[in-house]
Amino acid sequence: MPARDKVSGKDIQTPNRPVEVSEKDTHTSDRPVGLSKALMDIYAALRGHLGHQHWWPGETPLEIFVGAILTQQTAWTNVEKAIANLKSEGMLDLKRIAECGKEKESERIKKLEEVIRPSGYYRQKAKRLSGAARYILENYGTLEGFFMLETQRLRKELLSINGIGPETADSIILYAAERPVFVVDAYTFRILNRLGIYTGKKDYHTLQALFHSALPPDLDVYQDFHAQFVVLGKNYCRSRPLCNGCPLRERCGFASVPDSG
Repeated sequence: MPARDKVSGKDIQTPNRPVEVSEKDTHTSDRPVGLSKALMDIYAALRGHLGHQHWWPGETPLEIFVGAILTQQTAWTNVEKAIANLKSEGMLDLKRIAECGKEKESERIKKLEEVIRPSGYYRQKAKRLSGAARYILENYGTLEGFFMLETQRLRKELLSINGIGPETADSIILYAAERPVFVVDAYTFRILNRLGIYTGKKDYHTLQALFHSALPPDLDVYQDFHAQFVVLGKNYCRSRPLCNGCPLRERCGFASVPDSG
């Protein structure tokens, strides 16, 4: 019985399907050789076609930290406008952002809202940014001090901050703190599902465990692999895919589905 794409509901033809992994296969201390090769072959094909992505675009860890929160539910081009506004107003500073959320500082929070308006959901994001900044300053003094925490402790602390979920937390850890933690997003699930590599339920930690079990903890590979998936998902592997020109077309059974591009 053919696999079914969980995004479109279409059957996927996979006559020579690659290694298939379910949840139970990802919790082993031994690195699965077939899965490792399959993933690294995919990464090599993407990088060879698309080039190194040099992601995340940010001049400092603070800029990456702020960008990771602002990019929730919006396009990166909107985040770039918001960050440019923060810079021009001299507000890309952890202390200044934290002060915006203090009691009796309604004018400051309104100013922050206006500055980050291009990112969308600006009132919600202003509260999240100021709350996160205040939490870090009150408990660790500086962002650098915060990033000195052991990786699992750092992740736990990030997840305790309002508005920071697994994807945002791991983006901050991978790109700002520079620790090899693989970031999973909707593109990751869609691409691996269509390739027939992962057909389990859409669960963040299960899919992340798949990468951690199969790939060595290489910071550059983790950063660039995630970025490659983002580019592929935006330009080719969309909800309605554009398979023509996709660098993974020859590996993907979904490309043979009618009306897939």
